[in-house]
Amino acid sequence: MPIKKLLIANRGEIAVRIIRAAQELGIATVQVHSAADTESLAVMMADEAVLIGPPMASKSYLNIANVIKAAVDTGADAVHPGYGFLAENADFADAVEAAGLIWVGPKGASIRVMGDKVAARVAAQAAGVPVVPGSNGRIEDLAIARGIAQDIGFPVMIKAAAGGGGRGIRIAHDLEEFERLMPQASAEAKAAFGDGGLYMEKVIERARHIEVQILGDGNNVIHCFERECSLQRRRQKVWEEAPSAALPQAMRDQLCASAVALAKAVQYRGAGTLEYLYDDASGQFYFIEMNTRIQVEHPVTEMITGVDLVREMLRIAGGEPLRYSQDQIRLNGHAIEVRICAEDPAQGFKPGPGTVTSLKVPGGPGVRFDTMLYAGYTVPPFYDSLLGKLIVWDENRAAAIGRMARALGELDVGGLPTTKPLHQALAQDADVLAGAFHTRWLEPWLEQNSHKLDEESKTP
Repeated sequence: MPIKKLLIANRGEIAVRIIRAAQELGIATVQVHSAADTESLAVMMADEAVLIGPPMASKSYLNIANVIKAAVDTGADAVHPGYGFLAENADFADAVEAAGLIWVGPKGASIRVMGDKVAARVAAQAAGVPVVPGSNGRIEDLAIARGIAQDIGFPVMIKAAAGGGGRGIRIAHDLEEFERLMPQASAEAKAAFGDGGLYMEKVIERARHIEVQILGDGNNVIHCFERECSLQRRRQKVWEEAPSAALPQAMRDQLCASAVALAKAVQYRGAGTLEYLYDDASGQFYFIEMNTRIQVEHPVTEMITGVDLVREMLRIAGGEPLRYSQDQIRLNGHAIEVRICAEDPAQGFKPGPGTVTSLKVPGGPGVRFDTMLYAGYTVPPFYDSLLGKLIVWDENRAAAIGRMARALGELDVGGLPTTKPLHQALAQDADVLAGAFHTRWLEPWLEQNSHKLDEESKTP
């Protein structure tokens, strides 16, 4: 049954993005919000808005009962969770459906399998998809964990079984460090996700982070090619692009086929992303996890394929079968996204919430800016620092980087520090221009180039 009225259980730029997609499909929208987001752009754009709690996320955006009550009270027939908050919470997905509402995403059962990294590893192995050498399940006993770590060899990565975003992760280079870091990783995972479960993987040195975007309707699955997300700080992505400059075509075909096979094996419905580590020295790839939701970096895929992923999510949730066959998905040109956050890269990425005194948005061919900002808006200090995403497209990677540099020059957010200087410096770096980087490349670069960030931040 087509969706008629959609509640958006999120905030910020992704809420704005979902509202726009819904409006284009003729779907009425309800925006829930905390007391801190009363003046947000999403609240202004939606047909209705409902206050669901105080600024603290645990009492508003993470309050399942309040979100569902808002949907029922306003007559919404569907809920879109966006990313973050409750987006990968299987209990929330089940509660939405138990209330007689449409959940815009995969079934709770799929989230439980693929949202739990240990269960996802098992599913990947069953589907014939290679995984990073590591523990076969959760590591509950320190003595057993010690033996596994010694078998696969140091360094090893201790990872949270639930959640994402780089939390609950530690790298141990020897046995003493391993025994010290395990309790830390478990405590952080418990605090962040309510689940202190851990597993471990062998550290792949100088790996690239490649992910495959898929769409499924519960029966059929297609891929929309891959994205490269190797430029990361503290395991948080800062610069994403599609396609990856590192993948030969034959490897691209293998990687995307493996993602489709795994998504089909769990009868996946909606948009999802399968993440891999790619060792370009050996030409091997390894599945690491799946994100059972729309990704922050989804626009780069939209730019190279022409597929509106958020609209397709809404159509699929409303009961439509996939509208595309695999041969209709064509890779065209190159796209890059950079995350514009309210942080000062010249001051150790110190957060800088506050009031936007002016806003100049870049334009021109192949330029898109997904944001929650407007002049006069006060960015609250309670949530993630992401302000928006600058996305560009051009015929090839070199041209796309040039267009990104030009667009960054036009972008101006008055009154707040932003990560714009970081991206301007990256767009001029020889290694970035050559595509010669990996997941551990950026942090040493930041230490060596702090002066460049300071200079960029002072440039008018």
